[in-house]
Amino acid sequence: MSAAVLVLEDGRTFRGQAYGAVGETVGEAVFATGMTGYQETLTDPSYHRQVVVMTAPHIGNTGMNDEDDESARIWVAGYVVREPARAPSSWRSRRSLVDALCQQGIVGISGVDTRALTRHLRERGAMRVGISSVSTDVDPLLATVRAAPQMTGADLTGEVTTPERYVVPAVGLTRFRVAAIDLGIKRRTPVLLARRGIEVHVLPATVTIDEIEECGVDGVFFGNGPGDPSTADAAVALVRGVLDRRLPIFGICFGHQLLGRALGLGTFKLPYGHRGINAPVKDLTTGRVEVTAHNHGFAVAASVEEPMETPYGTVDVTHICLNDGVVEGLRVVDAAGAVVAFSVQYHPESAAGPHDAEHLFDRFAELLPAQAG
Repeated sequence: MSAAVLVLEDGRTFRGQAYGAVGETVGEAVFATGMTGYQETLTDPSYHRQVVVMTAPHIGNTGMNDEDDESARIWVAGYVVREPARAPSSWRSRRSLVDALCQQGIVGISGVDTRALTRHLRERGAMRVGISSVSTDVDPLLATVRAAPQMTGADLTGEVTTPERYVVPAVGLTRFRVAAIDLGIKRRTPVLLARRGIEVHVLPATVTIDEIEECGVDGVFFGNGPGDPSTADAAVALVRGVLDRRLPIFGICFGHQLLGRALGLGTFKLPYGHRGINAPVKDLTTGRVEVTAHNHGFAVAASVEEPMETPYGTVDVTHICLNDGVVEGLRVVDAAGAVVAFSVQYHPESAAGPHDAEHLFDRFAELLPAQAG
């Protein structure tokens, strides 16, 4: 097994063994706290250009199957684990995790003290990182890391969106039709919409408002995706176009940030982000606390106490993270008291669980009848 080295942009170095493809890679170092769901994490387009550190000590135990991928490929820029499984053990497994990483050219490192690495990132913040298994010379790798682009200011939607539109048919009777803008959408999202009788038209991020209207949709969904929301001016303009046409909107993660910007709110980068499947979020409209899945490094800046008036209606914060008070949900209510748009920062569609917030898809469906026809 080849030796490998991991170097953070501040010079902190960890040594281990090559895991996955042999090579060199750079990206933003982030950590994910999920005890399960590594396959969904690896194939989530939101992790594009990020090197993911898994805090769970044993990774790869259940191998890789053909059903749980959230997209057609692995998106992470690199992968860091402490102790990889010697052999997968699951009746669903079709290949080992290490084989999947090798087949797709994903450079990783194992044998790393991921607890120490995670503590470092929590104290210093997410930063650029490099992994190399072709050379363990720290200085040239550190120079490469420091020359790499940062996540702040990164416009990545065009690198992950679908090149062509496609349709996911409704399960059973088609009750509604929704446009889902692919900013890095996960496969499970249109599946959950379809289960509610919604025919889902998944459209490229470059779609125009006129093209959306031509689909004859009853609402619009803006999903997750990678990059800095402050760069997504075209997508923000599209959200405003949808609001102008009074089509109901449901946004999650990146879509939540786009809705916030469209309403005049700002966004900012979190010190180290929220990534995992165990974050407590309080729904301020019901008082209920849900355990939720997260994957975001940016957040919306909004006041929990003061609703904001906009041309589209009154905007208020509906959800907050109980760990740090970050805004996790927004709602737009028009003058007649009707909800015209809502969003959450977390992932109610999480395939790996928990599924506490899956009811939000029902909430979206409830907004559609008044528009259907």
